Amino acid sequence: MPKAYWIASVDVKDPERYKDYVSTARPAFERYGANFLARGGAIDVLEGEPRARNVVIEFASMEEARACYNSEEYQAAKAIRQTCAEATMLLVEGHEP
Repeated sequence: MPKAYWIASVDVKDPERYKDYVSTARPAFERYGANFLARGGAIDVLEGEPRARNVVIEFASMEEARACYNSEEYQAAKAIRQTCAEATMLLVEGHEP
């Protein structure tokens, strides 16, 4: 079964409130085995218009990734994020060689 990835591009408008999002989301990430591969590090724009913060989170499967997003814990965090940031979030299935 291929792994799955959340890919998020975020512009944080209120950094202090965004900290509340991060702490509120943590239980969902722990529950669903999220593995952060990239979390707001330096970027090199090759094409297009980037957002300031980019995050890649690995999950064991599409089902786990989707369950994390739809969980009560993450939905509470999402409500906070939507008040302090603009984001594009994708769920991408990994490739098995």
